[in-house]
Amino acid sequence: MKVPQESLPARRPVSAVVIALNEEKNIAACLESLRFADEIVVVDSGSTDATRDIARIYTDKVFDVAWKGFGPQKQAAVDRARHDVVLNVDCDERVPPELAEEIGQLLSDPGMAPAYAVPRRTFVGGKEIRHCGWYPDRTIRLFDRTKSRFSPDLVHERVVVSGETRLLRNHLLHHSFSGIGDLLSNAKMNRYSDLSARQMFERGRRAGLLDLTVRPAFAFLKTYLLRLGCLDGVEGLAISVSTALLTFTKYVKLLELGRKRN
Repeated sequence: MKVPQESLPARRPVSAVVIALNEEKNIAACLESLRFADEIVVVDSGSTDATRDIARIYTDKVFDVAWKGFGPQKQAAVDRARHDVVLNVDCDERVPPELAEEIGQLLSDPGMAPAYAVPRRTFVGGKEIRHCGWYPDRTIRLFDRTKSRFSPDLVHERVVVSGETRLLRNHLLHHSFSGIGDLLSNAKMNRYSDLSARQMFERGRRAGLLDLTVRPAFAFLKTYLLRLGCLDGVEGLAISVSTALLTFTKYVKLLELGRKRN
């Protein structure tokens, strides 16, 4: 027996939001995976490559917003969306068909929760990282913006939700680094360490000798041994070393900020 059309639950529309900066190598594959969304919003923060031109192939909602940190930037994208249900995806992430189908089913569910956390499969080149604390790495990516918003953090931003957060089954694919060389690149490390140091400084944190010695060593041991990065082969070792380097770099920059203030 055919179900009358008027008895079917109404499907809520969803806006996919993406922030970008010089992502011409990644953004096409990302936006291609978001074609199922009712709207795609891209907020760019001054790209000097073809990022914006590529984005305009997929959407006319491409905005230029000055960079103020990850949290404010992502909230700026959410604020420019047309629909209340929002899917946040980074340029180095892909939504596979299985996850898109699961999201589509949720949009027709009248009992849809305020937010959903998505597990991520992360890759360094062609190597999937199953340890190092990188899996399952559940993070809130689908949410109702009337009940949720991004924290104002410069880095390590999070979605603050008023209400229940449920889990999605299917994975978001995270092609975080093109290879070990990209993992150890100074550009990315400099950017994240600058933001982390600035955020800690603004919150009253200061650095000392122990932060420059003990913390990096512990970061390596925690990633490589406690989080079983040793089982991820050479990539696991590289991730552990880069984690220690990032820890050292952000604390030495924090120390420098304190000296400048003094």
